[in-house]
Amino acid sequence: MGLRTPGSQVRQAILGSLVTVAGVILACVGMLPVRGHMSVTVAALVLVVPVVAGVAVGGFPAGLVGVAVGFLAYDYVFIPPYYTLVVGAPQNWVALGVYAVVVVLVARVVANLKDARSRAISWEQDTRRLFGLSDMLLEEKPLPELAELVAASVLGAFSLRSVVLLLPTGPKGDLEVTAAAGVPLSACELDQVNPPSGRLASVGAGNPAPLSKDVSPKARQHRIYSLALTASGRPVGLLGVSGPRLGQHEQELLLAFANHIALALDRARLREKALRTQLLEEIDRIRSTLLGAVSHDLRTPLATIKASASTLRDPAAELRGEDRDERITLIDTQSDRLARMVTSLLDMTRVQSGALGLRLKTVGLKDLVEDALGVLGSGWPYRVEVRLDEKLPEVEVDFLLIRQVLVNLLENGLNHAPEGTAVVVSARQLTSGRVAVQVEDQGPGVSSQERERVFDMFVRTSSSGNGLGGGAGLGLFIAKSSLGSMVKTISVESGSGGGARFVFTLPAAPLAAVPS
Repeated sequence: MGLRTPGSQVRQAILGSLVTVAGVILACVGMLPVRGHMSVTVAALVLVVPVVAGVAVGGFPAGLVGVAVGFLAYDYVFIPPYYTLVVGAPQNWVALGVYAVVVVLVARVVANLKDARSRAISWEQDTRRLFGLSDMLLEEKPLPELAELVAASVLGAFSLRSVVLLLPTGPKGDLEVTAAAGVPLSACELDQVNPPSGRLASVGAGNPAPLSKDVSPKARQHRIYSLALTASGRPVGLLGVSGPRLGQHEQELLLAFANHIALALDRARLREKALRTQLLEEIDRIRSTLLGAVSHDLRTPLATIKASASTLRDPAAELRGEDRDERITLIDTQSDRLARMVTSLLDMTRVQSGALGLRLKTVGLKDLVEDALGVLGSGWPYRVEVRLDEKLPEVEVDFLLIRQVLVNLLENGLNHAPEGTAVVVSARQLTSGRVAVQVEDQGPGVSSQERERVFDMFVRTSSSGNGLGGGAGLGLFIAKSSLGSMVKTISVESGSGGGARFVFTLPAAPLAAVPS
């Protein structure tokens, strides 16, 4: 919305006056040849037209000029005796008087209509701008982006010189410039916008009021206005603008803008606060779950190691060779299991921090599976069957990463496999140039409702815990995250024996060129 300054109004009045004078002269010149054949009344009616045109251009002041010029021209050219200001017959005095009164009334009516039309157009534009601003502020935007949008919108809506938005920052709520638009304000001008304490506690709500009449010797036409932004009775920021003197209507419109802006800023701040609260709650939940998982999953192998070691050190135990070997095997097996848990926890940290780098190499699936079985060790009471076709192509993967994926999936299957059953590892080549690897058990399986959640961190299914030792729920999470870092897929489906079948794909290694 452009502001009408006193200078522009004066220019319009002068232009309207010139239009009126030119119109009266043209009307007189046009009627002069037929003056003897027309009545005085007709001439008066014709001379009303230039006055109306002048009012339409320059307002009522231009109409008053038109009334004076038309009155003189009417008397001088069309009232006998001609070319004098002498009025002869009494009826001519009546004609002149009626002309003056009628033209003044017409000018007033036309000026009122012009002002009403201008106000209607201005209100329509203001309403549209308010609706447009409301639509923009209703969008879900971060607080810094919203602040920049506010500054730019106010600058364009009021044709201002400068706009600054100050929001509280830091633990003490000190006001700082968050966004600015237009010509940057000087330090002296910012001091006039900012309250003496520099905090919102000393800022009240109300209409915008000028803080300085003359900003600087180079810009004496500009004034600074400061407006507190409040929402639900709470100050949320401070809006400072610099520009021409604002009239009452512009101040009311600026206040309406400020109300919309305050609500939008308050909502954005509450949304960020809610997100931070939600994040803290999630961190607390993960911390509690992790502590519970660690205390449960790490305690079991530690207790086994401690009991076996204490038995070996007890002179009164009198262990035979077979019993002694069994205790040593338990210590070795549970130490490996403990090491795998710690490795998985470290892998989880690397996955979440994005520090999981890839070192691709070409390997055979059989080598991968055998190496994973070696990591698992022989302390499991269940079998693992490997069913890999010799014709399967090699794959191009990060060996250590995919080995850990297989270890986690195999351990998950062994934890859920019923006694007397086996965990089966198989693979097949896909037409897309990939190799699908399957790890299948005959345990309780995973329901269709839980097949997506089973890969989340610290999630247990209704059948039993998934992941490390059936407790922490990290194994499947790390498996999916590791494959996700290689842009591959992993899913779970029902196995042929009713258990769970985990399937993930790996890229087949490109065939080496055969020398000619």
